[in-house]
Amino acid sequence: MKDDLEKYILLCIKNDREGQLKIYQLFSPVLYGICLKYMKNEDDAKDVFQEAFVIVFQKISQYKFEGSFEGWLKRIFINKLIETLNKKKKESFFLDVFDPDTDFVEEEELDIAPIEQEKLLEYIRDLPDQYRTVFNLYVFEKMKHREIAELLKISEGTSKSNLNRAKHILQKRILSIKNFKIA
Repeated sequence: MKDDLEKYILLCIKNDREGQLKIYQLFSPVLYGICLKYMKNEDDAKDVFQEAFVIVFQKISQYKFEGSFEGWLKRIFINKLIETLNKKKKESFFLDVFDPDTDFVEEEELDIAPIEQEKLLEYIRDLPDQYRTVFNLYVFEKMKHREIAELLKISEGTSKSNLNRAKHILQKRILSIKNFKIA
């Protein structure tokens, strides 16, 4: 697989359609899933997905064959998603709502019942943009608050605050459909 992937990347560098199709086929399910997590609706997700793949094929010659190619692809997609979300807002995408006197629990566990993946994805998509973005970067991309803050040009405290608020909103929604009450 690794040899094939390298072959497809080299074909893409030469603008070969077969290589581009193979890269697209190999990675589109994962990358489209990422777009769905960040965007509010499928139409917006499809638009960003297409735009990001264009960028991938324009910049594929910059890939140095070091580290994960999938990770390189994801970074391009996440950057495009954040750029798109920022453009949709006339004002600053993130409000710096962090109160420095507030203590945050870094890894607060949610006490929730199991939920179907599609329903959870729907709830994540319903989060306000700033909460959804931080939640996705932290939970799915495994980024640290410092990295998120640098990427989004916000403070670490705002990143932590947005994550906690996203978790709280999700917990309320999940518990409400399961007829549980929040203590």
